[in-house]
Amino acid sequence: MRILVTGGTGYIGSTAVEILRNKGYEISILDDCSTGHADCVPTGVRFIQGSLLNRSDIAAALQDTDAVMHFAGKSLVGESVEKPDLYHSVNVNGTRNLLDEMKIASVTKIVFSSSAATYGEPDVIPIPESASTNPTNPYGATKLGIDSMISRESKEQGISAVSLRYFNVAGALKSDRGWLAERHNPETHLIPNVLRSTQANPVKIFGNDWPTADGTCIRDYVHVIDLIDAHIKALESLAEGIHEIYNLGSGDGYSVRQVVAAASLAIGHEVPTIDSPRRAGDPAILIADINKAKVQLGWVPTRRINEMVADTLASFA
Repeated sequence: MRILVTGGTGYIGSTAVEILRNKGYEISILDDCSTGHADCVPTGVRFIQGSLLNRSDIAAALQDTDAVMHFAGKSLVGESVEKPDLYHSVNVNGTRNLLDEMKIASVTKIVFSSSAATYGEPDVIPIPESASTNPTNPYGATKLGIDSMISRESKEQGISAVSLRYFNVAGALKSDRGWLAERHNPETHLIPNVLRSTQANPVKIFGNDWPTADGTCIRDYVHVIDLIDAHIKALESLAEGIHEIYNLGSGDGYSVRQVVAAASLAIGHEVPTIDSPRRAGDPAILIADINKAKVQLGWVPTRRINEMVADTLASFA
């Protein structure tokens, strides 16, 4: 079975490529490398350096493909606020091109890497898949738009689809070519920034008076290996004409101070921090309800915050 992995040179996509290969799948990659890295493409993997905005690139990548794992897209919330048209063009229009070319190529299976940003500021915690969707930024709006597009395609064209919604991905995978890990510029994720914190540039903790056990915000994290395991289980679960949506996450979340404590343990000394005022719009707690994935996919996250932090630190070496 050949899988086209869009965005297969990025952090999550390259991990998917490695795990899929190890499970015996044949792989093609489509990526423009605008944020990914061509040096992580394994030998023997078919690689098309191209764009979702170029339908001929997509058509070439879909040759002999049985299913698609769709990771490609813009994913920075702040940038999406500054450049909403770019995010709509790449994420929504690019996926529209992908779906149209899949139809031409008679490829009817897709697993989409969506986002819990589709929910916006939730009324219920943990957030179930049935929660109302009201994204608070253009990035989340594009992910919701794609989910809606896939639902229509499933009903009208009979494609088999799964969307996976999650918050924060962490950790790394050690391959025979070295660690596959976060290589973002700029780096906006908490765990790498905590691990790089110094006395001269301590990591900021935005608010220490939230209504949580230790006063800091709680967020949901999932190890990238567990995340890809869910994508593969989703691929194996696809049903004709059905579009399922599943949340993924830790199930209970971690506070900022818990992340800092895990980093301090991994490094062997206290991580420098500085208390800063709350950021406007930050909810106290964001956790996804993952029971549907547990029951219907048989997926359970197995790696906790200490392993996410330790793997990230090891990838720095």
